[in-house]
This record gives sequence, C-alpha cells and structure tokens, in this order.
Amino acid sequence: MTTLPETKSPIGSFTAAAFATHLAAQPSSAPTWWLDRKRAAYESFAAIPLPTRTNESWRFSTLAGLTLDGFEVGTAGPSRPGSDATTSLFGLPALAFANNTLASRTALPADLAAKGVIVTTLSAALNSHPDLLKAHFMAQPQKLGSEKFAALHTAFIGDGAFIYIPRGVEVPAPIVITHSASGAGTAVFPHTLVIAEENAKVTIVDHFVSADSASTPDNPNSKLQTPKFALGANDLYAAHGSALTYVAAQNWSRDTLSFQFNSTVVRRDACVQSLNLHLGARQARHESLSQLQAPGAFSEMLALTVAEGAQEFDQRTLQIHQAPNTKSDLLYKNALRDTAKTIFSGLIVVDPDAQKTDAYQSNRNLMLSDDAEACSLPGLEIQANDVRCTHGATSSRIDPEQEFYLQSRGIAKADADELLTFGFFEEVLARLASEPLHDALHELIKTKFKK
Repeated sequence: MTTLPETKSPIGSFTAAAFATHLAAQPSSAPTWWLDRKRAAYESFAAIPLPTRTNESWRFSTLAGLTLDGFEVGTAGPSRPGSDATTSLFGLPALAFANNTLASRTALPADLAAKGVIVTTLSAALNSHPDLLKAHFMAQPQKLGSEKFAALHTAFIGDGAFIYIPRGVEVPAPIVITHSASGAGTAVFPHTLVIAEENAKVTIVDHFVSADSASTPDNPNSKLQTPKFALGANDLYAAHGSALTYVAAQNWSRDTLSFQFNSTVVRRDACVQSLNLHLGARQARHESLSQLQAPGAFSEMLALTVAEGAQEFDQRTLQIHQAPNTKSDLLYKNALRDTAKTIFSGLIVVDPDAQKTDAYQSNRNLMLSDDAEACSLPGLEIQANDVRCTHGATSSRIDPEQEFYLQSRGIAKADADELLTFGFFEEVLARLASEPLHDALHELIKTKFKK
C-alpha cells in the first residue's frame, strides 16, 4: 500500500486503556454476550501482529506506511441534514451515521412496517432483536488476511445498521444507509447487517463519505491533515429463495486509510448481487467472502474502481462453493491513472461435495497511464470432479484508434479517456436492474473525473 505520511501523535490509538474507555461507554442494557464478544475480539486484536511482507495474504501490498497510531474513535458532531451529495444521488437515507453515531433517520413507510420490515440501529437491535444479532453479526470468520483488523472492528464498533426483511416481503425501493466521517485523525467503524428471510426481496445501498473536505496528498499546494481511519464491515444473509442486491459506494476523503470486509451467505435458490464502487481513500483494502451453502445458490460479485494520483486499492475475494449446483460470477474492473496501483487476489474454492459448480472470475484493468501498476492473482482450488470453473485477468491500454476517432471529432483527450472508461465500466453497471441506481453510480464516478 502507498506510504502514509507520519503522524505527530505520540499516543497509540487502540490501547487497552482506550478499549476500557470504549467498553465503559457501552449502555448498561447491553447484553453480556455482546460485551464478552468485544473483550474476546480485543484480546485477539492485541495478540495478532500487523501483517508483514512474508504474509502471502498481503502479497504486493505496500506495508511501510501501515500504522494504527494517531487515531481517535470518532464522536458525533453537529448534524447537518442534506449537507452531502448522498440525498440527491441515492435518495433520502433511512439511517445516517456520523462518526459512529446515528445522526438522522427517516421513518419506514407504514405498509412495510406493518409487514414486519425492520430498519434500525445495531444498538437498538441489541435489546429488541438480540438472537438475530447474535446469530449473524460478524458470524463468518475472516479468511483473507485481515483477522487483526476484523477483531479491531468488533472490539470498537459503536453502532451500525440492522435490516431485517421478513419472509415473502418485497421492498420496492432501495434502503439507503450513509456513513460519514469528519475530523483529522478520526476513526470510524461502520457496519451494516442485512437479513433477508425466505423469498424476500430487497436492495440495500451503503454510501461512505467524508463530511469535511480534507486536503489531498497528491496536491503539492495543500497541507495534509492527520489521516482518518475507516474500518467497516457488512454481513449479508440471504435465506432460501430470497433476492438481495447490495451496492456500496466508497468515497472517503483522500486522507483516509480504509478497510472494508464483506461477508455473504447464500442459501438454497437465493440470489445475491453485490456491487462495490471504490473511489476514495489514499489506501483502501477491500475483502469480500461469498459462501454458497445450498443447491441453487447464486452469488454475483461486481466491483468498479477509479484509481488516480498515488492511491492504492487492494482487493481480495473468496468464492466458496459448499453445496452442489451452485453458481458464482465475479467481475472486477479497475481504471488506473497517474501512479495509482491496484491489487486483485481472488480464489474460487469448490468443496468435495459441490458437484455441478459453475464459477467464473474475471479481473480487468484499464491502464490510463504508463506509470500505473495493476497486480492480478486469480486462482482456483477445486476438490470436485464435475464442475465448470474459469478465471482470468487482463490489463490493457485504451485502444488508440478509438481515442483518435474521438479526438478527430473535437473531443479533448481527457474527455475522450473519460468516455472510453465509462464504456469499459458499462458492462458492470448494466447488470444492475435498477436504472436510478445505475444513473446514481454513473454520476458519482463522474465526480472523480472532474477533480
């Protein structure tokens, strides 16, 4: 990962004293199992060393600037409703979190509430739905190298979104959740937990933004603030026959060190489509685990990245087929400019009993600069003998003939590259069934090209 500037803070961020303070701030009504899980997580965090260059799970990652010093767990500042672009892009958020605290909420439509749909906070669910929370919160162990950071997330999480869709209920409009961070050196721990029961249908949008405009290290005329730290996670559970669409748009400020963990469980005849858009942060690592646990399960894993300046995006994926007649389809596309770097490391695992597996994995990189770097490591681990599994990776430049064609018609090179990049991305965006979501993501990507 790209080296972060040194912080002047002499105080380690996540010490035992800091954890004791966090634990003492938990509500008196918090169940014992929640506190015990936090204590166990902190012990794991303290015991696990930071990754080193010899760790295969961190191959190609630049670790010189990876530090956990100089951060402070964020506390909510004054609420500024409608102060960011989220409302206009994705619609009014059902829940909006600022620096780990609920800042605002929108009432659920009465008809959905009457059907048993629940959109609330994790802190509220601790008392109102403890069994569901206990069963699904961070229930899947990390397998992609960031066990230390996942333990830190569990130990210090303050709040997040809890979404429950009852059996047979279809939610017509996306449920939007926003997570924002502000303040130099702020540490935030966003979390979204989604449970879709049998034959339910829902679309969830997570939007990660910075509420203040930090100076960027790629601008020599700006003064860099102390970096922010974002350590997020989500748990997606799709029961038999359900359809769950999850869209995450990461647009943290460019002074942010970001980690995000996606964990998906897909049951019989269920379908989960996830699309992750990566735009912000200076260093960002994204880990996505998808487990297909029953026949007929389908997981579609999509991602788009625009990397520029000295940004580095580290993407690690794992598709595990645990039952026969399951399908997964992964397509990650990256566009790289300047001296940016992307890393993709993906693995398809087919268990011995997972016959008739159909799995696909593709990473494609569009190089918009001679100085950008894309590293790709697709892989297969097949233990069954009646499967169809394919994987591959490509890196290429923009077709010079296409670029010349556009320039010959009076389109500037930068604008031509933008048009061709959107043509490259369209294969992913077109897979979304929702046209408004497609358009919102398109507009959000355009904001990066305008910088």
